[in-house]
Amino acid sequence: MIGVNEAKKLIKDQINLLEPINISLKIAYGHILAANVYANYDIPAFPQSSMDGYAFIFEDLKNELKLTGEMAAGTSNLLSIKNGETTRIFTGAPLPNGADTVVMQERISRLKDKMLIHDEQLKPGSNVRDKGSEIKARALAMEKGQLLSPAAIGFLAGIGVNEVTVFPMPKVAIIVTGKELHQPGTELQFGQVYESNSYSLSAALKSEGISEIQIFNADDDLEVLTDVLERALINSDVVLLNGGVSVGDYDFVIEASKRCGIKQVFHKVKQKPGKPLFFGTKDHKLIFGLPGNPSSVLSCYYNYVLPALKGLSHQETSVKEIKAELTHNYKKPSGLTHFLKGHYDNGKATPLNAQESFRLSSFAQANCLICLNEDQEEFAAGETIDVLLLPN
Repeated sequence: MIGVNEAKKLIKDQINLLEPINISLKIAYGHILAANVYANYDIPAFPQSSMDGYAFIFEDLKNELKLTGEMAAGTSNLLSIKNGETTRIFTGAPLPNGADTVVMQERISRLKDKMLIHDEQLKPGSNVRDKGSEIKARALAMEKGQLLSPAAIGFLAGIGVNEVTVFPMPKVAIIVTGKELHQPGTELQFGQVYESNSYSLSAALKSEGISEIQIFNADDDLEVLTDVLERALINSDVVLLNGGVSVGDYDFVIEASKRCGIKQVFHKVKQKPGKPLFFGTKDHKLIFGLPGNPSSVLSCYYNYVLPALKGLSHQETSVKEIKAELTHNYKKPSGLTHFLKGHYDNGKATPLNAQESFRLSSFAQANCLICLNEDQEEFAAGETIDVLLLPN
């Protein structure tokens, strides 16, 4: 049995970036760029008005001007003006040939086709977006390694990019084991319980932008589990087994993993909940054997699985490690790191009730995991402890 930090390091050492892929910009949100992106055009491609107003030649600022036509956004007919003339112009429209400045429509007086400007603050080029002022053709738009945020997606679309090279999100298989498990929405028979782990894990994965998720069910049978595990490994980067990872008569995950050629990295971690955690690899695929209790599953997911998933896609984990002040005294045996379902607020962390690993009601209220190190037995109110802030 190994410690929490050693387990995390061993997992990190097995992470290899997934091969980059080309995808449409429309579905690229949340990915990390795997190659630099360069602009193909000057953006804007022409001098452009930044507001509704009138385009003119700056040296005519104090002169009476004659109105000649208008330029609307999207027009393909470019007008020209000369000294003494002005053109009505709208936001985003090309500047007429000859014009160099735009005055906003509220700063003029007009009588029929004659106009005077009343703006002492104007300078040559005011209210004009120069050609290439957003970006020049062949300039670096975004560097490899940058996150494609909503603003980044909009920026790339605005410079004409429709496809990007990214690190893909991992494909995940969830294997649920246990004959006693029954699907929600149906009536339970004696001895059955509702299956919830695939629901919580799928929701957690989807919240991180992972959409390629397969769910398998396997009875407590070595042959069945081996067959299901072999099928799950075919089209997945990560396999999450739920239950059957301990040493009971019906716990077959370890043996099934051996039969499938999975190399065990570790089995059992000095922690509560989640002590039976298993981790192995096969051909750069990551395999986690998670305990069956719902709180154990999520505690292991946020501590080990999520950072590994993010690492495969060259991303930072969305679980944040911080320091906080413990609000209550707490006592535990030494030898195991405890992860307590807690509530964090304004620098303080409060353990919640119902800490048992089978109870998920408290996890549903938690926004953090309080991490109490394995060697210490007593923790005093006001003491500084480690906290994992959970994603929203």
